[in-house]
Amino acid sequence: MGDGRYQNPVLNADWSDPDAIRVGAYFYLVASTFNRAPGLPILRSADLVNWSIIGHALTELEPKDHFSRPRHGEGVWAPALRHHDGKFWIFYPDPDFGIFMVTATDPRGPWSKPHPVKPGKGFIDPCPLWDDDGQAYLIHAWAKSRSGINNRLTLHRMSPDGRDLLDEGRIVINGDDLPGYTTLEGPKLHKRDGWYWIFAPAGGVTNGWQSAFRSRTIDGPYEDRIVLAQGDTPVNGPHQGAWVSTAGGEDWFLHFQDRGPYGRVVHLQPMRWRADGWPVMGADDGSGRGTPVAVHTKPRACARARVTAPATGDEFTSAELGKQWSWQANADPAWWSLRRFPSRLALVCRPSPVTHDLRLLPNVLGQRLPAESFVATTSVTLSARHAEARAGLVMLGESYAWAGLRHDGDRIVLAYRTAAKDAAEVDAARPVPLGRGRAAVRLRVSVSPGAVCQFAADVDGHGFTPLGAPFQATAGKWIGATVGLFATRPETSATGGPTEAAEFDWFRVGPGS
Repeated sequence: MGDGRYQNPVLNADWSDPDAIRVGAYFYLVASTFNRAPGLPILRSADLVNWSIIGHALTELEPKDHFSRPRHGEGVWAPALRHHDGKFWIFYPDPDFGIFMVTATDPRGPWSKPHPVKPGKGFIDPCPLWDDDGQAYLIHAWAKSRSGINNRLTLHRMSPDGRDLLDEGRIVINGDDLPGYTTLEGPKLHKRDGWYWIFAPAGGVTNGWQSAFRSRTIDGPYEDRIVLAQGDTPVNGPHQGAWVSTAGGEDWFLHFQDRGPYGRVVHLQPMRWRADGWPVMGADDGSGRGTPVAVHTKPRACARARVTAPATGDEFTSAELGKQWSWQANADPAWWSLRRFPSRLALVCRPSPVTHDLRLLPNVLGQRLPAESFVATTSVTLSARHAEARAGLVMLGESYAWAGLRHDGDRIVLAYRTAAKDAAEVDAARPVPLGRGRAAVRLRVSVSPGAVCQFAADVDGHGFTPLGAPFQATAGKWIGATVGLFATRPETSATGGPTEAAEFDWFRVGPGS
């Protein structure tokens, strides 16, 4: 805020299920990505407030063929990030395939190929612990949708190299035995002053809370206490995240808040240890149950941090796409080029049998909504020979809307179309003829509080004109809405190979009005 304070959320975008650590002068954060590729983004910060994206731990999702098309709600769930034995480690779950581990000496990569630690269905939210005596452990939760059980945490002995589990595991905390507990998950395993700690959320994504559990032995039994809850604040469901300590000994807790179409945004809470030995996060009313703070003094950092946030816009002048971009499934390099049209992005109008449902296209290039209010603009040119080839700007969730250019058989039109959840696309404004064979247009989506989106277009350089009625953005499956770009054509259209491409001059994101 410029006066030694920060304002929550510190990451006002869908950096879901965050886990974070400090190594030296810097903090590193990883988040779940579900069906998005690349997966497991790595963020870095000097002060826990200002963050930038430095890479991804997964270049593609595995099994590769399975994730060659969008698998909404599947893929990479809540990961754990640790630094041990000179390496960065990430343990992450795929609820349909098991628990996996990747490592790197440099968090920017390269990262190792995923190694299956516990193959199978229903295992989620793993976290390792290397104990003082050299023993290693792994704790995880359960997905009821895959296993039929949840609300319990299972602990395994693990080989110190993190590759194998050494026993069948045992339930160390059963939420069914705790009054009021539902959906106990997301455990993070720690050790402090001879106590074993499990920080774990419960109560569900939207309205849950954060609990802490402690025991003198890793196998339990564990005592429990709720240490962070909504209270009388507007921050619903504050839970699931990371306890981190600064070099100066301050303790902090990063957690998410589910905000529907904006996704799971990240808050930073001060954390302290009470005289009774329990932690409390946020503002303590004296009972030990904290509530989220809106504004607070910044952490004391080793290095001076400049004001920054994860990248959004892209001028398409680099050799690679910006790290903020992701696809709806594993990507094929043939889908795009930054060299075909210098200083422009070429998206191939890839033939697809599902071209009329953008939710099913792997080749939608998107990014997280970066703020409560913002404006995203782009300029697109389409030179089309194939009927129904189209390209444009999209706001994509379980419902979606797009504005752009479409080849109508003998002409290119400016189109604005929407699709409700589980429904087909329809025209939401009358198509406007622009020309034959080639057309260009500037497109804009203005997002206002509540994720209400107004699309607009400028076809003649004289300014933007609204297209249709405002569109209410919606979340995807376990992720927030995505704003992005696409190009496609029907698989059944005339032959000619995948050479037809839309040209995007830039993608710019600015503050909302």
